[in-house]
Amino acid sequence: MLEFFGIPNIWIGLSLALALFFVLAFEFINGFHDTANAVATVIYTKAMPPYRAVMLSGVFNFLGVLLGGVGVAYAIVHLLPVELLINVDTGRGLAMVFSLLAAAIAWNFGTWYFGIPASSSHTLIGSILGVGMTNAILNNLSVAEGVNWQKALDIVMSLIFSPLAGFIVAGLILLGLKRWRPLSKMHTAPETRTTDTNKIKKPPFWNRLVLVLSAMAVSFVHGSNDGQKGVGLIMLVLIGFVPAQYVINLDASPYQIERTRDAALHMRQFYLRHKTSLSEPAREPLLQETQVATPLRYRCEISHTEETLQDLLQNLNGIENFGKLNNEKRVNVRRELLCLDDMARQIGKLPNLSAPEKDDLNRLRKDLTAATEYAPVWVIFAIALALGLGTIVGWKRVVITVGERIGKQGMTYAQGMSAQITAALAIGAANLYSLPVSTTHVLSSGVAGTMVANRSGLHGGTIRAILIAWVLTFPASMLLAAILFWLSSKVF
Repeated sequence: MLEFFGIPNIWIGLSLALALFFVLAFEFINGFHDTANAVATVIYTKAMPPYRAVMLSGVFNFLGVLLGGVGVAYAIVHLLPVELLINVDTGRGLAMVFSLLAAAIAWNFGTWYFGIPASSSHTLIGSILGVGMTNAILNNLSVAEGVNWQKALDIVMSLIFSPLAGFIVAGLILLGLKRWRPLSKMHTAPETRTTDTNKIKKPPFWNRLVLVLSAMAVSFVHGSNDGQKGVGLIMLVLIGFVPAQYVINLDASPYQIERTRDAALHMRQFYLRHKTSLSEPAREPLLQETQVATPLRYRCEISHTEETLQDLLQNLNGIENFGKLNNEKRVNVRRELLCLDDMARQIGKLPNLSAPEKDDLNRLRKDLTAATEYAPVWVIFAIALALGLGTIVGWKRVVITVGERIGKQGMTYAQGMSAQITAALAIGAANLYSLPVSTTHVLSSGVAGTMVANRSGLHGGTIRAILIAWVLTFPASMLLAAILFWLSSKVF
């Protein structure tokens, strides 16, 4: 069993098991919040029985994680600066993983306990920002170097604007349905449709079909977005504990390795053409000793790009299988690929770069990172299972909040369809651009938008609680993760 994970001894195995437990616990609690939102409307409107809905949701979440790629996973990972990512096999890297996960789990569990649809995405990103900035302070660097701020800005903007878009689009869809079919039964709430025995009827057939299909669509895109965050975290853990086995994709084909080698050659041409535009002030050496007895820290420097390219091409010369590289060379290849990707990102910001060159550069970056941005199948299975179990255990609190406590009246079938269709479209669009968004906030804001469009009014207490959780999640998770990281860095 230990050999399967590439674990050298039982002590590292136990530590790895604990770290994986933390990640899966985060995804399990993520199910309380986000996956429960995916089935909230279909359960509340009686379109499906609860446990059939959550089981199907688990299946579609699994398919979403399986088929969604790893773009969002590594968008989250690359919030951290490249210097920290290439040194994730140090003790400080392990402290980073434990700290951000503990902070995210604590905040997620607390908000779930009170039935508040808080965002697991906000929590995780806030925790990553907290450990990134604390790491910079511990290394006597500026806070600006502690986080990939451009990536952070892109993600934060997507998290802010996606709920606003959800609010507006869901409201417009509802108004369109009311204009199209003003007298339809889809504009009734479940509690108004009862039988003689007081049992609530199921929605009309077509409404029920749309509710079920849109709920499964939300589950699918949720898996391909939120599920990937757990995939990225597990890969950080694996690289931290057993780098020789996971720093690079040992299953890469000879063709994929050849593409990486070609990308490095073309990157050299790009660098030479724009070398004078990429001048930078002198910084500390590429390799330096830390003040304590820890392994050498590796740092990317634009001034060392030529030697990095030369060393990478030498390491890849004649290689058809990464498994033929020794452990040290595997780690070096990963470091070099990440450094070159970072350099390519900086070239992409040059004002004199033409649009075709930017497109070529993006393609080269994909080829360069293909060997490092991957996930084994068992990681995807584990995350999908954790999400599904979390949904089954904790769905009820959030379903009641979404169905009854956002608006002053119960949600109608048309409102449920409008909110779910909007959420599926918004999250699916975010997946195309590898941007993480909050399923919780997109769906909740969509429901709120339909309440306003329906003139039902909003429940002030619930809206205030959601907004307070939204505002506090970033600073609270950042502060908690920073404190935990500072304390754990004294131990690791």
